[in-house]
Amino acid sequence: MAEILVVDDDEIIRETLCELLSEEHACQTADTAEQALSKLEAQPFDVVLTDISMPGLSGFDLLNRVVQLYPGTPVIIISGLSDQEQAQSLIAQGAFDYLLKPFRLEVVEDSVRRALERRHSANSTLVR
Repeated sequence: MAEILVVDDDEIIRETLCELLSEEHACQTADTAEQALSKLEAQPFDVVLTDISMPGLSGFDLLNRVVQLYPGTPVIIISGLSDQEQAQSLIAQGAFDYLLKPFRLEVVEDSVRRALERRHSANSTLVR
């Protein structure tokens, strides 16, 4: 069972995503990037889903910290802004995927599945 961390300042989105992902995975939530970093420090997560726009540290800041401190952890960015340049920039910075709000739940599930597959294959390669 994978450990998923959902980070969003919108409680409805946080709870919806956690409920969706809890069917197959262990899911925790954080309403700020700062809270997410504390949770990441306390335990490893297999995937982080984060909103880009939050008070305090942004999802972009969280992405940078996760890439730096936990390089094997895929980060999926969720944004309400359809900005192709921003999406490409975030992917170049190390984001695994960029999903637009409003999103379809099956799109989120697919992105998490692919992120877990990548993480698993990367870990398998390291073990060999």
